[in-house]
Amino acid sequence: MADEFVDVLIVGAGISGISAAYHLQTLCPDRTYAIVEARDALGGTWDLFRYPGVRSDSDMHTLGFSFRAWTGAKAIAEGPAILGYLHDTAREYGIDRKIRFGRKVLRADWSSQNLEWTVAVRHEADGGTSRIRCAFLFMCSGYYDYADGYRPEFPGEARFAGRIVHPQHWPGDLDYAGKRVVVIGSGATAVTLVPAMADKAAHVTMLQRSPTWMVARPSVDKLDAGLRRYLPLRTALGLTRWKNVLMGQLVVALCKRSPQRMRKLLLGGVRQALGPGADIATHFTPRYNPWEQRLCLVPDGDFFKAINAGRASVVTDRIESFTETGMRLASGAMLDADIVITATGLKLAVLGDTALHVDGERVDPSRTVNYKGLMYTGVPNMANTFGYINASWTLKADLTARYVCRLLDHMRKNGARQCLVPALAPGAPLRPWTDFSSGYFQRAADELPRQGVTRPWKLTQNYLSDVVAMRFGAVDDGVIRFTAAPN
Repeated sequence: MADEFVDVLIVGAGISGISAAYHLQTLCPDRTYAIVEARDALGGTWDLFRYPGVRSDSDMHTLGFSFRAWTGAKAIAEGPAILGYLHDTAREYGIDRKIRFGRKVLRADWSSQNLEWTVAVRHEADGGTSRIRCAFLFMCSGYYDYADGYRPEFPGEARFAGRIVHPQHWPGDLDYAGKRVVVIGSGATAVTLVPAMADKAAHVTMLQRSPTWMVARPSVDKLDAGLRRYLPLRTALGLTRWKNVLMGQLVVALCKRSPQRMRKLLLGGVRQALGPGADIATHFTPRYNPWEQRLCLVPDGDFFKAINAGRASVVTDRIESFTETGMRLASGAMLDADIVITATGLKLAVLGDTALHVDGERVDPSRTVNYKGLMYTGVPNMANTFGYINASWTLKADLTARYVCRLLDHMRKNGARQCLVPALAPGAPLRPWTDFSSGYFQRAADELPRQGVTRPWKLTQNYLSDVVAMRFGAVDDGVIRFTAAPN
C-alpha cells in the first residue's frame, strides 16, 4: 500500500489512546492524526479481560477522563460498564472514526534527514503490511503484553485431569457451576475472581505463596451520592474527583512515612471483616510494607463475605506438584480441584514491543532515561503514556496528552520540527524505572528505561506536582532540544 502521512500517529485505542485523540483534536485542531489498534475493538484492557467479576481497582471518578466525567452510580465499576463508557466517549467525540483496527505496529524508523517517522504496520486479518509516516509518534499501547500473561510452569501439571485457565485468555465455554476451583495468586485478579466465582462454584480456594495488602471500600461513594442531591452534577463530580485524588495521595504518603501505623490500620480492617477466628498472621499479613505494591481493593468487602459464608477460603503454601485431582503442597497437604485458574500476573511489553530505530540504529529502551514520565533520551518526536502506579492510570494519561499538545504547539510556533531529549552526562546517578516490588515489574526490570534522581529525569508518581510541572511549567526548559527544518 502507498505511504500515508499524518501529523501524529497514536498507537493504541484504550484509555490512553482515547485521551490522546481527544486532546489533540481539541487543543491542536489543525493537526491530522490517526489511531492504529492491533485488536479489532477499542477499549484496551477493558476489552481484553473478560473473566468473571472484572472491575476497576481504582475509583471511576479518577479512572474516568478529566474531560468527560464518570456519571455512573458505582465508583468501583464492573468491566462491561467501563467498556461502555469508553465506547460512548469515543463515539461522542468522533474518535472511533479515526481508529484503524487490526493494525499491529511492528517497527518505527526515525529519519533525521526527513524529520519524520516511518511506521511499519501489519494487518492482522490477512498478514499484509503497510507504512504510515508521521511527524510525531504517540505510544499509547499500555505496559503489558496483550498476547500472553505471565504463566509459570508447575511440576506435574500435565497429569491434572481438570482444566487450567489463565484469566487473560478466559474461555467463553468455561462452566464452573458446582466445581471445585483453585485460583493461584493473590493480586487484584485473584481477589476479584474468588468472590465472583464463589456464587456458582462448589468452593473457591485462593492459593497464594504470600499475602497481599487488602482494603475494603464501598462500591458506591456516599459523599458523591450526597453531593449530587444538592449540587449541579458537574460540580458534584468535580468535587468527588478531587476528594479522591487528595485522599489517594494522602494514603500513599502515610504508607511511605508511617508504614507500621498503616500496617496496623489495614490489618485491623481485615480482622474486623473476618472476625477473631481468622488466621490474619498467616494469610493476610504481607512481608512488604503497604504501597510497595498496589493495594488490593475489595469492593463492598465481597472477598471477605465469601470467606465468612464458607464459599471461599485462602491457603498460603507452595505447589510441590500437580496430581490428577489437584495439587500436592509443600506442607504435604492435598488441595483438590476441578478447575485451576492461574492468576499469576502480567508480562510487560515495553513500548508495545515495537522495534524503534533512530537513523538506522536500534533503540534499546533500557539504555534510555525517562524525561517527565513521557519521553526518553535519544528518541526524537516520540512520547509514551505510562500511567501512575500508585493512582489511577488516567490521571497521568490526561496530563501526558495535554503536555504533548503543548509541546506540539511550541514547536509549530517556533518553527521546530524535531524535539530531542539528550543523554545525561556520563556518570549521572540513575535508578530503576520503579521501586515497586511487584513481580511483573521485577521480571522486566532489565528491559525498562531508567530514571534520574531529580526533575525532569525523576518519576514523581505524584499527581499534584505533575499538574504544576506539566500544565504550567516551561516546555523549553533548557533540557529538551528543538531543531528547525534543515535548509
